[in-house]
Amino acid sequence: MPEQPPYLRIADLLRQRIVDGEWSPGERLPSRARLASEYDVGDNVVRRAQEMLISQGLLEGRAGSGTYVAEPRQRVRMVRSLSRERREGSPFRADMAALGKTATWDSRTEAKVPASPEIAARLGLEVGDLCVRTSYEFMADRKPVQLSTSWEPYSLTGGTIVVLPEGGPFAGRGVVERMAEIGVQISHAVEQPEPGGATAEEAQLLGVQRGSFVTRIQRTYYADGRPIETADIVIPAAFSEIVYEVPIEPGS
Repeated sequence: MPEQPPYLRIADLLRQRIVDGEWSPGERLPSRARLASEYDVGDNVVRRAQEMLISQGLLEGRAGSGTYVAEPRQRVRMVRSLSRERREGSPFRADMAALGKTATWDSRTEAKVPASPEIAARLGLEVGDLCVRTSYEFMADRKPVQLSTSWEPYSLTGGTIVVLPEGGPFAGRGVVERMAEIGVQISHAVEQPEPGGATAEEAQLLGVQRGSFVTRIQRTYYADGRPIETADIVIPAAFSEIVYEVPIEPGS
């Protein structure tokens, strides 16, 4: 029989140490370098072993922090509603607070990113027009619950105090409140949810198995019929339930 690949052997050893209780749920594992030295293998072997266990739900990776033993997770209720966007502060933080959870997020913003054909079509721009792109990892009680990548036309916010969604005095305030500061009143949002499977990168960030069911939401905000911001949102089905709140106009 062919010899077992090294990363599978290391994955089995790490799995057994978790089962034996050497590392408790929520505990951070030693660094890859330390594990590689302990098992006399390369860092890449440990990385592949950890990625495999992340895909199986035994470990979870946290960007910039390390790899942790996964904890049992309850489903989080994610309410989709424009009225919630009109609150002061972060709608996500308010929603998590209502569930008794602490909301945090990591973000990375790139200014002056050329619009791809798809993003240009969604924002009514020319291909190559500049956008501000921000990638988010949202967490509830330090556990990942949502990913999002948003695009805003640089021609709209460039040179203003809200050009960076997570910078300046309106950092983290949400699209509706930020745009109102520069005189843009968002009237409505359009969301298109679709089921899908988590990619390898999404699985690692969300702490789920590769190919696990996720809900992908394509969201676009409008002001006077003009698209102002568009985003791709990824929510793991196993840990989140999505609820839509639909306002009813009096007399309708």
